[in-house]
Amino acid sequence: MEVPMQCSLWESVLELTKVSQEKGGDPLVWAIQVSSCLSSSGVSLPSLELANFLVSHICWENNLPIAWKFLEKALVLKIVSPIIVFPLLSSRVIQNRHLRPTAYRLYMELLRRHIFTLKIHVNMQSYKKILNFLDSVLHLTEVFGMHADEPGVLVVEIIFSIVWQLLDASLDDEGLLQLTPEKKSRWPTKTEDMEIDGCIADMERNEHKERLKNLNTLLAIELIGQFLQNKATARILYLARQNMPVHWGAFVQRIQLLAGNSSALQSSSIISPKALLQLASDAHNLIKANSLQEYVRSTSRSLATCAGFCFGSSRSSLWLPLDLFLEDAMDGSQVNATSAIEIITDLVKSLQAINATTWHETFLGLWMAALRLVQRERDPIEVPVPRLDTRLCMLFSLITLVIADLIEEEESEACDEIESSIDRRMKKQVEGTRRGDVVSCLQYLGDYQSLLTPPQAVTTAANQAAAKAMMFRSGINTSTSYFECINMKDTPTNCSGNLHHLIVEACIARHLLDTSAYFWPGYVNGHMNQLPASLPTQVPGWSSFMRGAPLTPAMINTLVSAPASSLAELEKIFEMAVKGANDEKIAAATILCGASLILGWNIQEHTVNFITRLLSPPVPTDYSGKESHLIGYAPMLNVLLVGIAPVDCVQIFSLHGMVPQLAASSMTICEVFGSCAPNISWTLTTGEDISVHAVFSNAFALLLKLWRFNHPPIEYRVGDVPPVGCQLTPEYLLLVRNSHLVSSGNMLKDPNRRRLATVASSSSPNPIFVDSFPKLRVWYRQHLACIASTLSGLVNGTLVCQTVDVLLNMMFKKINSGSQSLISVTSGSSSSSGTGSEDTSPRPKLPAWDILEAIPFVVDAALTACAHGRLSPRELCTGLKDLADFLPASLATIVSYFSAEVTRGVWKPVFMNGTDWPSPAANLSNVEEQIKKILAATGVDVPSLAAGGSSPAILPLPLAAFVSLTITYKLDKASQRFLNLAGPALESLAAGCPWPCMPIVASLWTQKAKRWSDFLVFSASRTVFLSNNHAVIQLLKSCFNATLGLNSSSISSNGGIGALLGHGFGSHFYGGISPVAPGILYLRVYRSIRDIMFLREEIVLLLMQSISEIAHSELPRQRLNKLKIPKNGKKFGNVSLAATMTRVKLAALLGASLLWLSGGSGLVQSLIKETLPSWFLSVHNTNQEGDIGLLVPMLKGYALAYFAVLCGAFASGVDSLSMASKRRPKIIGRHVEFIASVLDGKISLGCDPATWHAYVSGFVSLMVGCTPTWVFEVDAELLKRLSKGLRRWHEEDLALALLSIGGIGTMGSAAELIMEASS
Repeated sequence: MEVPMQCSLWESVLELTKVSQEKGGDPLVWAIQVSSCLSSSGVSLPSLELANFLVSHICWENNLPIAWKFLEKALVLKIVSPIIVFPLLSSRVIQNRHLRPTAYRLYMELLRRHIFTLKIHVNMQSYKKILNFLDSVLHLTEVFGMHADEPGVLVVEIIFSIVWQLLDASLDDEGLLQLTPEKKSRWPTKTEDMEIDGCIADMERNEHKERLKNLNTLLAIELIGQFLQNKATARILYLARQNMPVHWGAFVQRIQLLAGNSSALQSSSIISPKALLQLASDAHNLIKANSLQEYVRSTSRSLATCAGFCFGSSRSSLWLPLDLFLEDAMDGSQVNATSAIEIITDLVKSLQAINATTWHETFLGLWMAALRLVQRERDPIEVPVPRLDTRLCMLFSLITLVIADLIEEEESEACDEIESSIDRRMKKQVEGTRRGDVVSCLQYLGDYQSLLTPPQAVTTAANQAAAKAMMFRSGINTSTSYFECINMKDTPTNCSGNLHHLIVEACIARHLLDTSAYFWPGYVNGHMNQLPASLPTQVPGWSSFMRGAPLTPAMINTLVSAPASSLAELEKIFEMAVKGANDEKIAAATILCGASLILGWNIQEHTVNFITRLLSPPVPTDYSGKESHLIGYAPMLNVLLVGIAPVDCVQIFSLHGMVPQLAASSMTICEVFGSCAPNISWTLTTGEDISVHAVFSNAFALLLKLWRFNHPPIEYRVGDVPPVGCQLTPEYLLLVRNSHLVSSGNMLKDPNRRRLATVASSSSPNPIFVDSFPKLRVWYRQHLACIASTLSGLVNGTLVCQTVDVLLNMMFKKINSGSQSLISVTSGSSSSSGTGSEDTSPRPKLPAWDILEAIPFVVDAALTACAHGRLSPRELCTGLKDLADFLPASLATIVSYFSAEVTRGVWKPVFMNGTDWPSPAANLSNVEEQIKKILAATGVDVPSLAAGGSSPAILPLPLAAFVSLTITYKLDKASQRFLNLAGPALESLAAGCPWPCMPIVASLWTQKAKRWSDFLVFSASRTVFLSNNHAVIQLLKSCFNATLGLNSSSISSNGGIGALLGHGFGSHFYGGISPVAPGILYLRVYRSIRDIMFLREEIVLLLMQSISEIAHSELPRQRLNKLKIPKNGKKFGNVSLAATMTRVKLAALLGASLLWLSGGSGLVQSLIKETLPSWFLSVHNTNQEGDIGLLVPMLKGYALAYFAVLCGAFASGVDSLSMASKRRPKIIGRHVEFIASVLDGKISLGCDPATWHAYVSGFVSLMVGCTPTWVFEVDAELLKRLSKGLRRWHEEDLALALLSIGGIGTMGSAAELIMEASS
């Protein structure tokens, strides 16, 4: 019965409509009658069937004015929904607009009146039925590639499709549709083949139709503008832009085509082409930010436009994290498996997003941070750690590569967008935005003369760069050979250059600039009319080498001392190293490790790559030997290993991200040469002989520097998150190296990863694992076993036992020359192995790995003999030195054994009395006074070095033995690479012992190397903090006070970066040791803190204390109770809240930087997952802090919001390109879950409600405005819950902004919220 009843119902409606139509009845009466009829029949309103009925009725048998009035009245009375009516009309009217221009005009009039009132759209009934019906008409699923499973999604698709149909119709009307890529519309816009009612045709005379068609085109274009301008529909279209980027891109291309070619648009008095383009391009700004987000951005912007160098008037404070990271990267005790280029790139993008700065400001901040890095050590003291060369590498090479990669990233994205574009002008609009900002910022950078003064070491290079520009401007065409022939003093004009000229040259070399930079105003002053009259015709140099000059000794020396100027020069050297004769290979390796590595900033990444590739040389095509092909490369490999051994070189490779690949190459060399008996040697052209033990030791020393094996074993087992850098195990390094081989997806878009992948694949295209090196694996397991427990497992009669006795006899042959050996392991304390006739026993001819396996037992036996008085300290040290001289690689195992034994605490201390052991008494008191001066600015108490001033210095026996061993080394170049290994190990070993072991060690070494005195005392001062968490907290507080200018007794009461990091350290600055800036101290301390987990709570606590001090120092106490956050963030009378918020943000910036540097992503994850929720759940005694009123709690909430977002951004980036971003969705999702649960009332808080409100609104605002990728990664249901909570706080705009960027999953909810707000 239901079907007949339905038929009867619609027959009744049809009859009622015909009667009213024939009689010219009142549309209102008709609508009421139809509504009553449908309601009495149980049809829900608005009715889908009625909408379809009316549209079908009009098109086209009843295309009469009265029928259109019936339809309008049905829309007014809401018995039909416009979201159903207009798609139906669009599908029929638009394609017949030329034949039915009046209907098209009426359609657009109805559209103008009713489509912008969207409240009714939410109340649709029988959604599935409506969706299926409209999809069958408009094919939305097919067009947009998504299924509209929510009413809001359907609304977005319908609004977008209607506007797009109007746009295509307008293009078609003006003959422009053929210029689109598809050359047709996605929608039916052409006239149907159908019979036309003669009566209607007569009514619409041809001339009237033409005039009406032209007016219709204009009206359609103006209606498109209205869709883009209306608040509700514009927001709906924004959702389309966010979630349908491909379709939106095609839509915008059509808008551009229309704006550039439409005559109708040109004639419009309502909207101009420029305005239409602006509306389309501003679609990403259509979601209005709430007051906090606007305030956040205005605060950032105001800070960014300030000038100067000190806080309060400085843009530099915005880039404080960069200064901290760059300075931290100079720590020679640490190498990083991750390229500094990758870390800086992510950090720059994070700061640019959160600071809301332009790329011009961002690049300028990056350059200035790097310049400050150089200026802090412009006159470095002599120390065994990386200094000026590494800083110059950072300034000229790495920063330039970071900027080049950022530009390539932008331009590659632009190219991806343009591939499907027909409008090539769009390429000009998108391409090169960052490139132009580089040019403008470098021009502006030239004004900072105080930062650009070159250190003495690079003055000549700077002058040459200025001379080159001057000659180019003067029209003199000179090549590199000119500068190889003359001294700068010989130039006819004074060419005084600075760091700006070297930066510009580095940018030109990497194609970021062209030579037009030479013509910038003020870049160079003066003019050069001629070259010196007499120039040598031929001198050794790169130019003559490229012209075919042979590699004579003079040529080699020249190429070693002068950096290459182009990639072509390096490629020729590299080819010679791979294919040349043995002498050429050695010469090429020597050249590559010379000035081109240290000073060749413009080509440094290529030099690093070539050296790394040469450490894994290819198998010769004619090679047929059974042994490894690496044996034949031994002389070249040794030159490379020795050449890159200096600390500055190792650090340069680390900054370029080559540590994993260097480790893999070193492991291979160690495995091969460590397995060979030392019966093979090579004689170099210099007359020097090298053995397989020498090559092995050099490779092994390099591997251990990269591994950071020398740190106390206690670091590996304390806390949930180990100290930063402890993950640099051989397994981890190989894992990172293998990850470089992955070349897919986002990896290919990252220029830095492409560089690393090229180097990794050139050595071996397959993954490498520790199991690939059996000998290394055995030693590594023994090393771990030595750390874990005391030595055991030595069995008499085994090869290891025999090796131990042979080594002991070699070390202590004079002592064992009697009939009874004092030191042996074969039979307790005596052995028949040592006889008088064996005084001159030869050194064992054993492979290096066999010797290393025995060394722990050798050292244990020697140390035990010394402890029992059978061996004097002098004899112990002499024997250990003989062992290290025999196999320098044994130093590593000696270090490993001593480190483990010190932590066990089983050895009695020894008195450093000057008789048995060296005495530090000569300068120990002086060291104590200098330590107190260094730490003076921190307020930390320095423990006395000796109670009563007369107690003798004592050290644990293993430490005393090791420091005595290191003192026996000469400070020459041959010993330097092994001291570079032993030095950091000694420092770590001493730092792990009770106070005052490290000051005693520093005193002993100061007596040997007076020129290192400042460095040694500074190293000793750091150990004050290692076992004293209270001292660490005091140091952190000093960092906050110095940066924020809260304590006038700090180094600089103005605060800022200068106060935090100071200007280096050393007695040469002020005529004596002076207080070291707290930031420098912390950066050199935190890696040795044994349990870093406590830093989470302490940094949060210090941040909150700082906010209270900021508020009470800047805002009058009597007004704190009355102040509220203004909408514009301006002033309350004479009180500037913006200035206060600037300092609040700086405090958060400092706290986030210190926390991230201290513990990396692991500590940040722990902070977000555990510490912050716990802090909000806890009750805080604000009265004790004096936080009266509402303002201070709100400031604390905003500070925590900045702090949390900054920590997350530093640890995982703001986009999805970095590897760290893969773990981010889980962490951020968990935190959003916590926030949503609190807003839902499931969790009760203990903190101040004002703090919580400010935190949530601030955190969400920063995510929406600065890290939208984070929002997109959060589960859609969580975002909906969070949005509902924000709406309960009347934060509707913020709730909408959150949903709008949440992806497809939240698009429907966002659309519904827009429609609710539009009513």
